[in-house]
Amino acid sequence: MGTGTMRTGGCLCGAVRFKAAETGSFGVCHCTQCQRWAGSALFGVTVPEAAMSIAGAENIGTYRSSAWASRSFCKTCGSALWYRPDMGVDGAGDYEVPIGLLDDPGGLDLHREIFIDRKPDSWTLVGDHPRLTEAETLALYGPSTEGA
Repeated sequence: MGTGTMRTGGCLCGAVRFKAAETGSFGVCHCTQCQRWAGSALFGVTVPEAAMSIAGAENIGTYRSSAWASRSFCKTCGSALWYRPDMGVDGAGDYEVPIGLLDDPGGLDLHREIFIDRKPDSWTLVGDHPRLTEAETLALYGPSTEGA
């Protein structure tokens, strides 16, 4: 099961379930906001907005974490559901879904790490992939990923 394959997943209690008809790249964000939200780095796979189908939407809470992004969670169990760089438009933008929510996270390849200079020194991810500092991340992606 690789990138682009239909994937399903959900929160800890099952109140929120989703189908991702398509997935994009898998990456890791080490910014401070992701660390606090996910309890670690955000290991996330990109799901295009049009490819996401959600059941249990009434159980979803959303927190605007910056002027350009929001983070959603299950109101029942508290599971972090996704980060959306929506540029201030609620309910817009692709989903960055934590891979731990996927029913089968197999076959994903780590594409990049961002905010690498914010990573705690207690862990290191192996592999040959880009590792971008905060400055490099912001230069490449602009303010929509600051504090991703």
